[in-house]
Amino acid sequence: MKSYLAAAVQMNSSPDLNKNLSQAEDLIELAVRRGAEFVCLPENFSFLGEDNIKISQAEHIGASSRKFLATMAQRYQVMLLGGGFPVPTDGGKVLNTALLVNPSGEEVSQYTKVHLFDVNLPDGNTYRESNTVLAGQVLPPVYRSETLGKLGLSVCYDVRFPELYRHLANKGAEVLIVPAAFTAFTGKDHWQVLLQARAIENTCYVIAPAQTGRHYERRKSHGHAMIIDPCGVFLSDAGVDSGMAIASIDPSRLTQVRQQMPSLQHRVFV
Repeated sequence: MKSYLAAAVQMNSSPDLNKNLSQAEDLIELAVRRGAEFVCLPENFSFLGEDNIKISQAEHIGASSRKFLATMAQRYQVMLLGGGFPVPTDGGKVLNTALLVNPSGEEVSQYTKVHLFDVNLPDGNTYRESNTVLAGQVLPPVYRSETLGKLGLSVCYDVRFPELYRHLANKGAEVLIVPAAFTAFTGKDHWQVLLQARAIENTCYVIAPAQTGRHYERRKSHGHAMIIDPCGVFLSDAGVDSGMAIASIDPSRLTQVRQQMPSLQHRVFV
């Protein structure tokens, strides 16, 4: 692992696939021009719209997303994470899938979201991700990159389940990736503190690309894509506009924090 710049992209995705992919490419290009070698796109980067449209167009959205990630990674010569897009299943639902693609355009790791967002919020909004999404059944992987370190994948609502990240830490993760479309209501109270907790308790960097703003009539996201260091220090915050958080992932800082606070070595219950 070497020191490198990572970008956590912040998007305002919509039900318009082509518009979303165009927005994503603009932000990938900007990140690369700023020196990023690892670019992470948020959950629902290619489509964020009504469930019935997502299901009816899932095959096209999924295939287009997969092709887009391979093309962009190869064109811009970066490691690229597509934080979540629908992959159709035989049962009529979709898998919320995050995909990691290397600079050669090869798919090197993927993860299907296991924790589904089924909640009734105090603001009156109800979300039932399980109505259209089939939960994954496999714990997320850690991808070992010679240049970018050990990368642990997750998606959005997963961030509320610390056991998932402890699994990644047990597997050697050095960088935790949390692509999200966090709701505006829950995000204002929980987004930053949850990300900070996952970084501190696992002494890992956290890269958290995000959705922001109004996507359609009933959906608004919190924003604040960010990168956090292994001691919980906020390195970069994208605010509420489309754009990105960009910061250095430094192996010497990781070593320093883990030497000063060797909590992973002090675990009693593993």
